[in-house]
Amino acid sequence: MDLFSAEGYEFARQVLQRGIAAVYLIAFISAANQFPALLGERGLLPAPQFLARTAGRGIPTLFRWHYSDRFLLAAAWTGAAVSALLLAGLPQLGPPWLPMAAFLLIWFLYLSIVNIGQTFYGFGWESLLLEAGFLAAFLGSNDVAPPVTVLVLFRWLVFRLEFGAGLIKIRGDKAWRNLTALYYHHETQPMPNPASWYFHHLPKPLHRAEVLGNHFAQLVVPFFLFFPQPVAGLAALIVIITQLWLVLSGTLPGSMS
Repeated sequence: MDLFSAEGYEFARQVLQRGIAAVYLIAFISAANQFPALLGERGLLPAPQFLARTAGRGIPTLFRWHYSDRFLLAAAWTGAAVSALLLAGLPQLGPPWLPMAAFLLIWFLYLSIVNIGQTFYGFGWESLLLEAGFLAAFLGSNDVAPPVTVLVLFRWLVFRLEFGAGLIKIRGDKAWRNLTALYYHHETQPMPNPASWYFHHLPKPLHRAEVLGNHFAQLVVPFFLFFPQPVAGLAALIVIITQLWLVLSGTLPGSMS
């Protein structure tokens, strides 16, 4: 299958639309449960005070117009409801403008939350989710062919994420260059899981192989995402397997980047 052919990409569109909607659903539920305590009117970093300090700076957020904890909860649960509809695939059954409007709505609602989230929303994955949600708005509905240009932009997003993470490791710490980083990472990571203990006690040659495999997956494989099929599909499979390995070992993508 040629890179610039839309045939056979319907499955990719469904995975992207529903997968991104699922992440937005989790993000909005998390905001509804945590934002008031962390950033609400009586939170650790009150959003109203932040909005007052940043008046006139042009930060795009719905809450520039008005903030209250009740209004925040209304926005979060509205975003969760629309995300659930997109996860179920209901807007995608209509004309192309319907899923576009739905994705742009949850994108703007979440952008509004992130832009007043200060320290608690100052992580790269928030920007990644916003970019993915904005791109998803242009994937169309089930009535039209998957837009290949948008799918290529998603490949570009994955390329930047993976290749950038690989470069940070190589440039940032000699432990990644001499392949010893995982001698220590599993016992010092901030979010271990039950399997992390076992991964930490693997033989050191396997740890070195893990690091080398990670470099290959992040510094070499991303270029093949732009090749014709089946090469692009195999490259994507390697990226997916690598990410699943990180989750299994407790070496979460954020902590490896």
